[in-house]
Order: sequence, then structure tokens, then C-alpha cells
Amino acid sequence: MKTCLLFVISFSCFISANAQVLYDVSKIPAELLKNASVVIRNEEQVYDVKNPGSAMMEYRTAVTILNKSGDAASNMHEFYNKFSSISDLKASLYDAAGKKIKDYKTSDFRDRSVVSDGTMYQDDRVKYLEFSHTSYPYTIEYSYRVDFTGIRTYPDWYPASTWNQAVETSSFVFKLPQGMTFKYLKSEGLATDSSKVKDKLQYKWSCRNVKALEYEPMSTGMRNVMPWVTLAPNQFEYDNSKANIENWANLGSWMYNLSSGMQELPEAAKVKILNLIKDAKTPEEKISVLYRHLQANTRYVGVQLGIGGYKPIAAEKVFSVNYGDCKALSNYMKAMLEVAGIKSNLVVIGNGMPSLNKNFASVNQANHMILCVPLEKDTTWLECTSQYVPLGYIGNNNSDRTVLLITENGGKLARTPVYNPADNYQKRSARVDLNEEGNADIQIETQYGYAQFEENLRMLIVDPTEQRKSLMNSLSIPNMQIGTLSYLQPDKNTAMLTEKISLKASQLLTKGGDKLFLTLNLLNRQESAVTIVEDRKTSFAVNYSFKDEDEIIYTIPKGYKIEFIPKDISIESEFGKYSAKFTAKDDKLVYTRTKMMVSKKYPPEKYNDFAAFYKKIYQADKQKSILAKME
Repeated sequence: MKTCLLFVISFSCFISANAQVLYDVSKIPAELLKNASVVIRNEEQVYDVKNPGSAMMEYRTAVTILNKSGDAASNMHEFYNKFSSISDLKASLYDAAGKKIKDYKTSDFRDRSVVSDGTMYQDDRVKYLEFSHTSYPYTIEYSYRVDFTGIRTYPDWYPASTWNQAVETSSFVFKLPQGMTFKYLKSEGLATDSSKVKDKLQYKWSCRNVKALEYEPMSTGMRNVMPWVTLAPNQFEYDNSKANIENWANLGSWMYNLSSGMQELPEAAKVKILNLIKDAKTPEEKISVLYRHLQANTRYVGVQLGIGGYKPIAAEKVFSVNYGDCKALSNYMKAMLEVAGIKSNLVVIGNGMPSLNKNFASVNQANHMILCVPLEKDTTWLECTSQYVPLGYIGNNNSDRTVLLITENGGKLARTPVYNPADNYQKRSARVDLNEEGNADIQIETQYGYAQFEENLRMLIVDPTEQRKSLMNSLSIPNMQIGTLSYLQPDKNTAMLTEKISLKASQLLTKGGDKLFLTLNLLNRQESAVTIVEDRKTSFAVNYSFKDEDEIIYTIPKGYKIEFIPKDISIESEFGKYSAKFTAKDDKLVYTRTKMMVSKKYPPEKYNDFAAFYKKIYQADKQKSILAKME
């Protein structure tokens, strides 16, 4: 017994000493500390598929937090619902030397519902543990097990998913029964270790000593730099529904069957719809009437219970309650169009996400549903969740994407409309009447189109106080006092917003001796240059293509003449075009500016060219005119 006791004590000391070795911050390689706020010391994820409808995942990680910027990475959040359960929750806190400070029990973990804004029904919950340790650096170790009784997706592996995060070691083991198949994508150069272990096929991916990446502005993501794996099932069972999604056609067939029979409407609804369109002469007119009816009589409410995350609520139900989520409202619009004799297709799309990968069918590439109405000469796309966007405008986050049409013959890939710079326009005209003290009366009228309409749409909805507050924050006019302002959508069928503002301002003129200096770009200046990034790693893009056109007509103070105006400026590059023109006649000075930008993905080596282009615009936007007293 004495020998056994000594062994137990020795073994415990060994484990304790080993933990100190593992989590001693001084043992982290120096190259991993550069640019890092977080270092993943060790991460192990094992996902074991039992059959198409059940699986088990074991997860363990140890994370060292180097400074306050990394605190968020110390918090554990694991989501679950009625098709999954979490057990064996454990966590421990270690100091900089790797000495354990505290163990956390299962009772220390909290549990709450995950219901987002605008969601009425959702069965997702989260177990979480939030640490509040402020002595840096420190290390958090935690582990848990998740059992799944319904499967739609397999987990991704992305060990370094954020900026300023380094990885010592990370591994992902995926096990699958023989006879089942799956698909995966991985980062370039990442090795796949596959083998047969008993009755399972086993795949393993791992990485070591991944350096942290410092934040890079305008980045489109780190997938071209960091290791990652994305998996998807070919067969799954979820909430009493079986699916084979080896390709997009099959996935579309599954979703078509889920929505089959959901378009039936009661006779009262059919009578109402036919009465609404009785005077409409063309399919386009009928679509317009029914779309306005949808917007005026329904509202968005999220419903994400089980298969309800994919299967729309019956159109009959939406008719009676006047609400639904994106699936339900799109399906309801489809049902109304069927009554009108117009065929349409539900569309699965990733709102704000990349296009669907044409060669990799999976349900987690999409988060939204819209409607496509193919007509003889054109195709109309309908965003059915907004009460404000006009017919045919589906939003910047839905545009120029590969999407999935749900048809009776299965899924078909399609492309949503592209909004060019000329579509996403801002057209502004302003008159500025100046006096000698630099005080000014200013009248501004602006039209915003498409993406810029969408960006300013909230100004149509909020109250006048909020409108004024937003305007004060957006305009950089010195000592501004707003007189009147209005926002109007002249045509409900067009994505265009008109803004009218009258205001007073002072100190627009700067005195220098007997001269007055006037910065000509009053309303749409680029306020800062883009910082050059040496040895950039990630690709980049502007948010959307756009074209801004500004004209400002200045009336100069009495007793002054225009002594100097800048020369016209023209700047062109692959990223866009810029021009500024300056003309003077009598007491009028006219400034005209045009800026056009093209949104596409640019490789990292082009970023400094982009920075140089923006620096030229930044300098051009600071051009001044000089006024002199008349003799």
C-alpha cells in the first residue's frame, strides 16, 4: 500500500509538473508571440459519426491570453438544441508559469436561450463560461463532449480564425462508418492523413506553430493564409427527415419536398388576391401589386425550430397571422403568384456570405431565402422580408452571388443580379452662399441609388430627432446648424432616396492676411489616407461598386474676387476613377467631383497600389481656392 501511495503521489506530481511545462508562457516560441494577443497552446477536436443521424464530438483546448485584447478568446460558448446535448464540461485557469489557479465545475457553466432580435421561435441554447481574470498572461483550459441525435452539417476546423491569434498545436480527427461518404475542402498544402481504424474510416488534419496575423484593413478573409478544413455530409437524418445532398440538384430536391404542399391558400385568400390584381394587365403589374400587398400586410419574425429552419410555414398560416420568416414570406409570395398564374422559385442564398461553391453542396453555405420570378423577357428577384425595399431590389448582400433555385426537377444554380457603379449612385448638388466672415447658408439635395439607397434607408424610418443626430455625425461641416431636412422615396418601385437639407455653418473660410482660403470639397471628402501594409498576406475588396457625383456652387462674399482655383484633376487605376473640376465666373465658383470605385477581390500584392490611389484622392479632396479683396 505504501508503494501504491507513493506511486499515486508521484504520478500526481508528474501530472502537475507536466501541466506547468505545458502552459508556462515562457515556453511559447518567440515567433508565435509576435503580433499575438492569443496563443492556442493545444487544441484537439474529434468528431465521430455513428450513422447518418447521430454523432459524438469531444473537444479540448488550452488558450493563453497575452493581453486584454485577447480576453474574448478565453470565454467558452457551445451551442446546442433538442438534437444535441453537452456533457463532461470542465475548465481550469492557470497563471503565467503554468500553475493551476482554479478548477471550474459543471455548475459554474451557465445556460441560456439564444434568441436573436426579430426571432419568435428558436430552439437553440448555449452553455458558456465567461472568465474575468485580469492578471496577464493567463491560460484557460476547457473540454466538453457533445452528442448529436440529428445531423445537418459536420463541424469545420479553423484553428486560427481571427487576427492576432497564433497556434502551437491543433488537430481535427473525423471518423465515419464504412459505407457512408462525405466531402471536404481544405486549405492549400494542408496534409490529409487517412486510415482505416476497426470499422471506421479516420481522417486527421493538424498544424503546428502557426504565426499570428496582424489585422489587415479591407480583408476578404484569412483562408488563403491559415489552415482550415470544411466538411459536409452526403447523407444525413434530421428531425425525421432524410436527405442525400451529394450535389446541389439533390439538395434542391430535398428542399423542394420540404416545401411541397406549403403553397395552398384558403378560398378567402384566393378571392382577395384575384380582386387585388383584377386591373393589372401584365405579369409585371400583377407582381408589383402583390409584392406591395406583401410588404403592407406582413412582417418578419424568425422561426427556427428543428426542420423549421429549412421548411417554410404553410402559406395558409402566414395569411392568417401576417408574419413569417424569410422562408415563410417567400413561400407566401410564391403562393400568391400561383393564384395569379405566375410561376416562381424559392431561392436558397447566403446573405452577406460568399457565393455557393458550385462543386460542394452543403446547407451551411446559406442563411436566407428569397424568390425568383422568371418571366418571358426578364427575371424578377424578390426580397420578401423587407417592408421598404422596392420591387426587384434584393440588396447589396444578396447581389452578384451564386444561389440555388428550388425547382420541381431539383436544385439549379443561378446568379443574382450585379449592381454596377452606376446603379449604386450618389448624385448631389449643393449651393453655398458665403459672407466675409465665413458664415454660409447651404442648400443640399442628394439622390441615393441601390446600395447607397439601402445604406441610407433607415433615415426614411427613424424619427426626426434621430435623423438630425445621424446627420450631425455624418457631415463634417464646422459649426453646423440644421434648419430643415427631409427624406423621401419618390417612387416605391425604384431603389432611390432623395435627401434635402438646409443648414447654416460658420468658419468655412480661413483668413491669411487679406486672403480667404476655401476648401472646395465640403460634403464628400476622403478624410484619411489608406495606410500602406508591407508584406500583406490577405486579399481585399471595397464593400460595393459605386459612383459619387457632387456639384457645389459657391457664391463668394461681396467685395471679393476669385484669385486662384486649382487645376482640374484626373486619377485613374484598375480600382476606379476620380476627377475634380474647378470653374469660376463672376461671383460663382463651381466645384464638380466624381468618384467611381469597382468592387472585386484583389490579391494582397496590389494593396499598396490601392493605398497609393487613395492617397492621391485624399490629397485631391483637400484642394483650396483663394479669394482676394477687390481693390
